[in-house]
Amino acid sequence: MKNLNVLVADDEFRIRKLLAEFLVREGYRVIEAEDGEKAIDAVFNAKAKIDLVILDVMMPKYDGWFVLERIREFSTVPVVMLTARSDEYDQLKGFKLGADDYVTKPFSPSVLMARINKIVKREKVEVEELKFGAIRMALASREVFTAGQKIELTPKEFELLKFFIDNKGIALSRDKILNAVWNYDYFGDLRTVDTHIKQLRAKLGTASTYISTVRSIGYRLDIENENID
Repeated sequence: MKNLNVLVADDEFRIRKLLAEFLVREGYRVIEAEDGEKAIDAVFNAKAKIDLVILDVMMPKYDGWFVLERIREFSTVPVVMLTARSDEYDQLKGFKLGADDYVTKPFSPSVLMARINKIVKREKVEVEELKFGAIRMALASREVFTAGQKIELTPKEFELLKFFIDNKGIALSRDKILNAVWNYDYFGDLRTVDTHIKQLRAKLGTASTYISTVRSIGYRLDIENENID
């Protein structure tokens, strides 16, 4: 994990230092921010590129939701949200805004590091491009095109589409999608999958017909009903 910069944004000094200790031990370089304003500055003004963000929800000046929205306007950098609340609404809100993971306090630093390492490993792209029908995914730049037109996807939508293409023609249950795309057992409402797929279909336009609903199971990506010229 050398040469990767992790931004730890949390107003609690103790939390920042604890995370920094574990991250440095794993070989990451750490940049700290104690409020939302400094977090935004670190992401967009830092001389060093930020490779991952650990972002607390409740912070002075700007809260984590605001910071996440600003980040997603210009960047697909992985973001792990930290919060003292385990409310399901907050989790769905975080995923809808483009968070890659969601961790409630108190948390196990070792478990959090395992999740971070998995996200970073996922970001290491070996294949440069995926194609399916009119869809083309440039993995290194994390760009998606349908019929030659670029579309903007959140990080979770991007991973969801990639998972579908990697498993084209296979009926995928909501549980399987959650475990694969969110990278851990998710104990919340399975409707989060439906929400993300609805958003993905809206952005895919006419290519949305590739994603079919499989009754009583989940979803499948196929090209049988292709209607793109």
